Amino acid sequence: MTRRVFAEFLGTAMLVAAVVGSGIMGTLLSTDDAVILILNMLSTVAALGVLIWMLGPISGAHFNPAVTGVALVRREIPVREGGAYVVAQVAGALAGVALANIMFDLPAWDPSTNQRTGLPIWIGEIVATAGLLLLIGALTRTGRGSLGPILVPAWIGSAYFFTSSTSFANPAVTIGRSLTDSFTGIDPADVLPFIVFQLIGAAIGAGLTEVLYPRRRPEPLDLPGPVHEVAPRPGDRTGS
Repeated sequence: MTRRVFAEFLGTAMLVAAVVGSGIMGTLLSTDDAVILILNMLSTVAALGVLIWMLGPISGAHFNPAVTGVALVRREIPVREGGAYVVAQVAGALAGVALANIMFDLPAWDPSTNQRTGLPIWIGEIVATAGLLLLIGALTRTGRGSLGPILVPAWIGSAYFFTSSTSFANPAVTIGRSLTDSFTGIDPADVLPFIVFQLIGAAIGAGLTEVLYPRRRPEPLDLPGPVHEVAPRPGDRTGS
């Protein structure tokens, strides 16, 4: 389990570093918000695809407490392991934002002043997170998890532009982004509402999965250690 938890820490850290670092680099290259957002999106989806492909066989590549929470509710992973995943994801987000800030000669943790609040933005987070969880559920239930490194980044990249919130869709990433006063930051005061609406979106996405892709037979709670490590279940490479 230690290896799987470390993979969640590392994957979340690198994801946040990519999100924040590319946003900072974008502001150094352009003053046009559209150009900066495009650069930020391209870097994020590319990094996410690589991380899912690389770490999916180890931990399932959740990188997201909402994804882990749904797996816990469905009893797809043990409670102890799921709790360790969430702790590792939040710790990884804090490490990733510090790494990105330091690379650009900024304070490791610098609370953001970028306000992101209001019902339209919160609805955007519901849509982005619900779509993500529905996609992961569809990949898992249809045995097409190998498409995760392509389709999950495709959803996130698309939602960057069609949702009002630019698609955070991840409580750990949201916490990390509250500690960079840069293009991708979010005011710490806006973090809790974001997470609440992300969890609402996750519940909606999980519910839609049960409606559209009902489980036909019980699934085991967990696989034996060696098998779990080297032969993940279909759909394991579907995190975010």
